[in-house]
Amino acid sequence: MAPGLRERKRRAAMRHIQHVALDLFDAHGFQQVSVEQIADAAEVSPSSVYRYFGTKEGIVLADDFDSLSEAELTTIIDPHDLVGTVRTVVARFEPSPDQHDPEANLALRRIRYFFDEPSVRKASYETLANAVERITPILTASGGFTDSEARVMSSALVFGYFSAVEQWYRNPADRSIADVLDEALRTLRRL
Repeated sequence: MAPGLRERKRRAAMRHIQHVALDLFDAHGFQQVSVEQIADAAEVSPSSVYRYFGTKEGIVLADDFDSLSEAELTTIIDPHDLVGTVRTVVARFEPSPDQHDPEANLALRRIRYFFDEPSVRKASYETLANAVERITPILTASGGFTDSEARVMSSALVFGYFSAVEQWYRNPADRSIADVLDEALRTLRRL
């Protein structure tokens, strides 16, 4: 089900704020930029920035996955092909490195802050844990897994994906995120 007008406007506003914030972070450094500066440059109130993102780190971490409803997640997650599910999510939310559209490259611009900015990295673990909490009940409800099995599988996939992205970032060697992710997912399949 496609998001309504209000949701589309909210997502557009969030993307705009993210672009502005990343421009400021790139120019001045993450620690040197305040939420108030971001709000001023984005022509919104600081309370809007906090309402959308919660924290400055949240500006970097927020993506469309976070706004998916349980029903939307249920349609994306295939309990019988979890590795394929991760691949589908990546294709939906992570652009390929050869895309030149600034909107599509938002995820790529955010990646370096995940791994190079300690406060963002720390906050990313909470975001990943929240993703595990959202995915686990869907796997459990599918009838094929106990809660413990679903939690372990969700954690392996979510944190495995994060690890693959970090490997790509730390050692790009002209490899796409998709190639590094495929290698990581093959490893998870063997497990």
